Amino acid sequence: MDYLSAIQLGFATAFEWNNLLFCLVGVALGTVVGLLPGIGALSTISMLLPLTFYMEPTTAIIMLAGVFYGAQYGGSIASILLNIPGTATNAITCLDGYPLAKQGRAGVALAITTLSSFVGGSFAILVLMLLGPLLAEVALAFGAPEYTAIMVFGLIAASTLSGGSMLKGLAMVVVGVALGTVGMDMNTGVQRFQFGMRDLSDGLSIVALAMGLFGVAEILVNLMRSDGSPFKVHDVTLRSLIPTRKDVRESTMPTVRGTLIGTVLGILPGTGATIASFMAYATEKRVSRTPGIFGKGAMAGIAAPEASNNAAVQSAFIPTLSLGIPGDAVMAVMLGALMIHGIAPGPSLVNQHPELFWGLIASFWIGNVILLVLNLPFIGLFVRILKIPYDALYVAMLFFICVGVFSIRNSVFDVFVVIAFGIVGVFMILGRYPAAPLLLGFILGPMIEENMRRALLISRGSFDIFVSTPVSATFIVLSLVTLVATAGLPLVRRAIRKAASDVTVENEG
Repeated sequence: MDYLSAIQLGFATAFEWNNLLFCLVGVALGTVVGLLPGIGALSTISMLLPLTFYMEPTTAIIMLAGVFYGAQYGGSIASILLNIPGTATNAITCLDGYPLAKQGRAGVALAITTLSSFVGGSFAILVLMLLGPLLAEVALAFGAPEYTAIMVFGLIAASTLSGGSMLKGLAMVVVGVALGTVGMDMNTGVQRFQFGMRDLSDGLSIVALAMGLFGVAEILVNLMRSDGSPFKVHDVTLRSLIPTRKDVRESTMPTVRGTLIGTVLGILPGTGATIASFMAYATEKRVSRTPGIFGKGAMAGIAAPEASNNAAVQSAFIPTLSLGIPGDAVMAVMLGALMIHGIAPGPSLVNQHPELFWGLIASFWIGNVILLVLNLPFIGLFVRILKIPYDALYVAMLFFICVGVFSIRNSVFDVFVVIAFGIVGVFMILGRYPAAPLLLGFILGPMIEENMRRALLISRGSFDIFVSTPVSATFIVLSLVTLVATAGLPLVRRAIRKAASDVTVENEG
């Protein structure tokens, strides 16, 4: 299928009334959960998984993707108006967005972030259209050793580059892989780690696991930290959204640079939109002729990170759809949604399900246009949502989580699994153990096991097969380099600090 036919198929699929409707629902819901601090796209997507069980696969993934990139738009609203990031990716926007709001320029700041987000997302979609099918064609030539090496690299990169302690990240990967072994062995049919419980015969439900770790846990922690009262915000008028020529000029090149940074980092496993937004901000501050204005209301300080995080979110679909390798936890949940419908993620997805692949890409264009329309004229409506008492929101969300997970298999056991992992997730958050590597391990663990055992059968038990081809050997080396580099960074930092302190002491002496 040539590009023109594929694009026509994509838009024909995306413009079907049900796909168009759920694209609108997804981006609108994403905007709302993005502007409500403490909820986030990951928690919402986990909660929506039971609903997608009753949808067509294309419709389901279009809606979930809409929630993901819609949350990036909505997160900037809370960052600018409240100095509270709606999502982690919008944290850096607070530095200059809130000072602009205090100067009475909240409307202009919101308009610039919306336009920058649109530009960043649109460019990344173009890259996805060009690179996605090409990468999938190359990946079709991969065998079991290559897939094993790539997935191992994806796990290591995601656990070590996602921030926080490397040991904690790797420990959570191991826990996730262990949880993925529960249930029936895919090669022998033998039950493993069932402990005499029939409900574990098919393994743990990814829906229950994700909803517990990211839905229930986040809600419980936010209830512990919140007093339940709504936020005090000022209304934003349509007239205040119009930027001046100076505003547009000051934000144009930062938007371009942020878009490029976000697109590149979004493709790499383990980096994601948060790192992209921080790197874009740091880059702008470094190249600026007046770095002193950053943190006091610089337009570049909001345009670059917002363009970057939206570009990163869109480009993260490149390895996910083309290789079946999720770069972060949200992408892992997306793969889980496909697996629920019996669709195998990976390079065969482009050829076997072209309507899903190209329909999703076309929906990105439609969703970004919808977000542009929603976030400018209806900004006042979204601001009023912040005035809803949080206690009412969280209790309702907990109720729908339990109902949703029960409806999938009509299993009370799954409800207990959600509650159990919700409690575990609370302790993980308090102990700063990242949940994302656990979920990635749970998703990729069985895939790694399957391909690794297949490769060892081919090689008659020899591990040399994993370094016998250039692709697998390269990714094995990259995995080792990533581990060594990440483990060595704290040591290097300590050495630098010690050397700096020694020099300071000598100078004082």
